[in-house]
Amino acid sequence: MKLLGMAMLLAVPVWGAVNYSVAGGDGGAWPRVLESMGVPRAAGEGEVVVVGAGAAGEWRSRVEAGALVILEGASEAAAGFGIVATGKRAQTRSVLDAGAPELDIIWEEAIEAAVFAVPERARVFARERWSGAPLVVGWRQGAGAVLWTAVSPGRRGYERFPYLPQALRELGVTPVAETRALWAFFDASYRSRVDLDFFARRWREAGIGALHVAAWHFWEPDAERDAYLKRLIEACHKRAIHVYAWIEFPHVSQRFWDDHPEWREKTAIGQDAHLDWRRLMNLQNPAAKLAIAEGLRGLAGRFDWDGMNLAELYFESLEGYGNAARFTPMNENARAEFTARHGFDPAELFREGGALHHAKNGEGMRKLLEYRASLAHRMQVEWLDELERIRAGKPHLDLVLTHVDDRFDTRMRDLIGADAERLLPVLERREATFLIEDPATVWNLGPERYPEIARRYGPITERPEKLAIDINIVERYQDVYPTKKQTGGELFQLVHLAAGAFERVALYFESSLVGRDLPLLAASGARVVSAERGAAAAGNEAQAAVKTVAWAGRAEGPAAGERLTVEVRGAHAVRWTGAARVDGRVWPVAGGGVVRVPSGRHTVEASAVKPPLSVVDVSAELTSASVEGEVVEIGYEAQARAWVVVDRKPARVEVDGAAHEARAVALGEGAWLLELPRGQHVAALFAR
Repeated sequence: MKLLGMAMLLAVPVWGAVNYSVAGGDGGAWPRVLESMGVPRAAGEGEVVVVGAGAAGEWRSRVEAGALVILEGASEAAAGFGIVATGKRAQTRSVLDAGAPELDIIWEEAIEAAVFAVPERARVFARERWSGAPLVVGWRQGAGAVLWTAVSPGRRGYERFPYLPQALRELGVTPVAETRALWAFFDASYRSRVDLDFFARRWREAGIGALHVAAWHFWEPDAERDAYLKRLIEACHKRAIHVYAWIEFPHVSQRFWDDHPEWREKTAIGQDAHLDWRRLMNLQNPAAKLAIAEGLRGLAGRFDWDGMNLAELYFESLEGYGNAARFTPMNENARAEFTARHGFDPAELFREGGALHHAKNGEGMRKLLEYRASLAHRMQVEWLDELERIRAGKPHLDLVLTHVDDRFDTRMRDLIGADAERLLPVLERREATFLIEDPATVWNLGPERYPEIARRYGPITERPEKLAIDINIVERYQDVYPTKKQTGGELFQLVHLAAGAFERVALYFESSLVGRDLPLLAASGARVVSAERGAAAAGNEAQAAVKTVAWAGRAEGPAAGERLTVEVRGAHAVRWTGAARVDGRVWPVAGGGVVRVPSGRHTVEASAVKPPLSVVDVSAELTSASVEGEVVEIGYEAQARAWVVVDRKPARVEVDGAAHEARAVALGEGAWLLELPRGQHVAALFAR
């Protein structure tokens, strides 16, 4: 039923909206709501208008002409649309959303809200759970629409009504640009019996450019599991999605744990370290390291990976030495090394009545915590070295290290041994991405933490473009409002602010994302500086032939002579159907309802001339594109190899001016998948 609901939502006709403006006041939290879903502020009058209580205007005629007007509470403008207070009031804290009636939406504080009568034609998106009083309503009128809320959406814009972006979308607000560069973690346990081609298409439409697949399920060869993973990788590559091996050392695999009890990590109370879902192995044991390295090479060789992600390689637990039952490492190798260096067994620090027990917070424990952080760093370097040896034989591979943040929550170094400042210089020499994971201790904090995390990492890296951020989309253990898991407006603000602060945003994890959020996820990750529609340049005779080209998602298409001017940071997909000119030139990178443009300011117009060959999708960052006769050129930058989907097989391919034997896979219906090299290149695709 959830998939059906999403399909129905995607089928809603839209008229589009390029930008917004505010009439009267500062707009409250509405700018945050709109910008988080990819709608930028207009330089002048916008197509979406946030109307303050005292703003004067002919709002009915504006709506009839095509504007979407946003109203709050009681106002002259609301009354003009038939929204009036009844004189009744309702204690309001629990909200029932029409699109997610099963979801508990609870406000942090109850308020006594006025009850309003709304027009019969209005669709009620949300109401007070017990009285049924309408809280969010909207309807289409003429060429435009109206959205009204009974009270403010809150300081951040999602504290009361998480699904305001979805309501706006259903009323016609379709963001003009989207990212295609999100990462998502993927666990096959949650997708064991699904149509992988369907999901790959859905992921790509949601802006996902790479899946990081839980590799521990595929550590040992198994015919059925291996066949599944190969189908997954093939389905992703067809959609220009990279696939990374997500490695969770010291966890290796269930079978490895079962087969090697002698190599299991120990906690400070001497138990095997089976903590949460991870079964930790002793990476200080020489025989264990050799066996794991051999298994890692086998894993890398059996599958067509695009990259390897060494994730969360440090120690338990988030409670630090305060919870001896979870504290690691206490294997015999680590204890012996520590004892040789410091003259006492670290296990003595945790033994009741022991000579060192009462010195936990003193010099002895300080030595153990420093040793632990140093050991974590050594482990990270050792396994990065192993990945580099693998990459030497597979130069197309990208490398990623996922590491919990210890700059925002500075306790992480003592709690788990994380030390980003020491590790970053190592990564900067290796062409690897540093993926920062915010710890569970801060999941209750707002989206503003991501720009602050980026600010704190600035002084300790020379390559901020290699920093990425991991957002955990999970049910949180803290008291959080209005929902336990991030969804709707909160999710979009998390992604939007993170994308503004980091070059790459990852989501944990793919199956925890709510289906209702997917249609706006790619737009939330977009970095749109400005967007405006206007008249096409004089003399563009191609406009005369245009009749049904979609305009920014508007089903009926643009009026003759329209154009879209958009400024974006980073390469983006701009909504457009049909042949296009970008900055006055025939544009070859288009298909699937979008035109792909590089970073910068661009003007998109309809074109009567089609390129000799179209690049329908590309997994890399597009830096340039051009058409010269029968040759299409694209400039790109790729952390891993580039997957390029074209609408016909090129007669030949050149990369940086030299002939290139590109692997080409037929996708059906004339489309082909090309493999191009990792790095920064210019590829020439010859149609003939």
